[in-house]
Amino acid sequence: MAAQAVGCPIAFRREERSSRTAMPSWLARQWALWSRMLAPLRPLDAPRGRATAWDASWPLQRELTSAGRARHLVTAQLSDWALDDLADTAELLVSELVTNALRHTRGPLRLNLRLRHSRLLCEVEDTESAGPARNVPDADAEGGRGIELLELLADAWGSTRTGTGKTMWFELRAEDRPRE
Repeated sequence: MAAQAVGCPIAFRREERSSRTAMPSWLARQWALWSRMLAPLRPLDAPRGRATAWDASWPLQRELTSAGRARHLVTAQLSDWALDDLADTAELLVSELVTNALRHTRGPLRLNLRLRHSRLLCEVEDTESAGPARNVPDADAEGGRGIELLELLADAWGSTRTGTGKTMWFELRAEDRPRE
């Protein structure tokens, strides 16, 4: 009689109670939302999402041949974008960044290229959060001049910390390219 007084039968109230316990709790829903938000959009061993005609992205394996593959990918992409005048400089600097990432980090790498107006942005993402360290090499040293190369050849360069590590980047300007 009490169930009929509030307008719903007892059997319906039991089903309602059991369906509420089947739904995830507020805490579980919040945890799922935050974990999706804090997780990286794509793992580094996958291309970056949302590629456009002026964006390119490739995962790189931790192999000795990855620097050569990165050079080939950059020159081919710049040829497709009709930026052959930037190919030599971009190839050298990308090779330097990929080689440093292979030497000083662990985990997957990703190479990203973006063309915006008359600027080419090249990025190498890795899983190490520590930024580059400037060394003073000896005159006969075989390495240690990567930062000097970036300073001499790139219009801008830097390192940005990310949720998965860091991104080393440089920017080159195409002089005779019309603005889009």
